[in-house]
Amino acid sequence: MSPNQRRVPHATLRKGDGPERYVLRLYVAGMTPRAGRAIENVRAVCDEHLEGRFDLEVVDIYQQPALAKGEQIIAAPTLIKQLPLPLRRIIGDMSDRDRLLVGLDLAANKTR
Repeated sequence: MSPNQRRVPHATLRKGDGPERYVLRLYVAGMTPRAGRAIENVRAVCDEHLEGRFDLEVVDIYQQPALAKGEQIIAAPTLIKQLPLPLRRIIGDMSDRDRLLVGLDLAANKTR
């Protein structure tokens, strides 16, 4: 980086300044087949629509119950989009790609 350039944190970027980085946390209940499908589905949507612009953390609520309690997770799977704002929660089946895209603000909501 040259002396005239400065690094701008991702959270301060506005639309038009460059690609926004998505910070996602997926809460699952154990490593069950349902949890595996949720992880695969979320990762596939991210790989397709957010290529190289996302951080996905998977949290097993049985292994890390304090994280789930702190986020007030009441059902699993739950996907939380922490950044870019606004914060969003997607709860339940992660196989509905359209619902995931709308929840991640990657597609227009057809019911609006």
